[in-house]
Amino acid sequence: MNFSVEKMKKLAILSTHPIQYNAPWFAMLAQQPGMEVKVFYTWSQRQTEFFDTNFGKEIKWDIPLLEGYDYEFVENRAKKPGNKSFWGIQCPDLINRINAFNPTHLLVFGWNFQAHFGVMRHFKGKVPVLFRGDSTLLDYEFQTLANLFQSTKTQGFIKILPQYLKFKLRKQFLTFIYRNIDMALYVGSNNKAYFKAHGLKEHQLRFVPHAIDNNRFANNNEKLYANKALEWRRSLQIKDTDFVILFAGKFEPRKNPEVLINAFNILSNDEKFNTKLLMIGNGPLESKLKELSKNNSNIIFLPFQNQSDMPLVYNLGNLFCLSSQSETWGLAVNESIACGTPVVASNKVGCAIDLVTQPPCYQFQSGNVENLTNVLRTAIQSISTKPDNNWNSFISNWSFEVLINKLLNALE
Repeated sequence: MNFSVEKMKKLAILSTHPIQYNAPWFAMLAQQPGMEVKVFYTWSQRQTEFFDTNFGKEIKWDIPLLEGYDYEFVENRAKKPGNKSFWGIQCPDLINRINAFNPTHLLVFGWNFQAHFGVMRHFKGKVPVLFRGDSTLLDYEFQTLANLFQSTKTQGFIKILPQYLKFKLRKQFLTFIYRNIDMALYVGSNNKAYFKAHGLKEHQLRFVPHAIDNNRFANNNEKLYANKALEWRRSLQIKDTDFVILFAGKFEPRKNPEVLINAFNILSNDEKFNTKLLMIGNGPLESKLKELSKNNSNIIFLPFQNQSDMPLVYNLGNLFCLSSQSETWGLAVNESIACGTPVVASNKVGCAIDLVTQPPCYQFQSGNVENLTNVLRTAIQSISTKPDNNWNSFISNWSFEVLINKLLNALE
């Protein structure tokens, strides 16, 4: 795969730390003709520290995160280093280091750190500043003035006024923030709506999709995956005829795995379905989830699985469920669809509007146990009728190849 670039581009990329979803396409981008790429990582402590507080363990991804592209860890001198606060990333030498690279373009991931925002303000007007994020408006309860006046009662007005004012102040603040960029690379429909709501114009927006390595997840070795998955299922006492619903991720409130277990407990009472629920992961809700599942032998727990095993993991299930009550995108949906495993996702999952739009994939109302139960019934019946083998062909539009192509076009 080669893309033509008329003039040499020197792209400086600003990110806090190596991320398993970004590193592969950084390497792919660095191989394009006429491109020189350097990634500046600002959370230098993450060069050696990999403890994940939500998983509650040391996480070391088993795919290469620092190969195939040039990078530099810039010293972070924050007293409390981390990505939980604006002051957690402070790199006094960052601008000098970027200047030494002499970029023609700058791509920033995340504005909400002192070092990153300082770079955006410094380079605005000097080189084109591109910004990539995946925020949405899905968690905003009050988006227009009309929402405020829907309640005619004084008590209702007073109740929602603080939330509305908070929304308006945040909107003005973010509009100010995004004045410091030239272009936003939106990842999907909900993300585009977010950028437009905060003052960016159509000509400042370029579609650069959230993507994964589809080739790694696709069933190119379908028989190998299928045979290994079948062996794994049998080792878990899952019958070949059982319908397996899969959850894989952090056991944390944002992912809302409780709603899935509650729905499955209801579903298990339906004798029409021979179903199993496979919960794969770790996190702060683990004890609570096991307590909710203690009377249901059809719920099986497995620990966190690393990236290289995920294509096989998705093949364990007949259906993948992402039950999040807040999810800016949800790349697990990309992964599952690329593997050929249909998806049920909540309407609070950012990618659902783009990827979970027609059978055998379905959406449900976030947090609604009854609705999720009914949607699972519908999905099981739909998938059991053997959907078209090419039902997931659309995922080719959400690939690293398309991402790179769109990004190079944006640089032009």
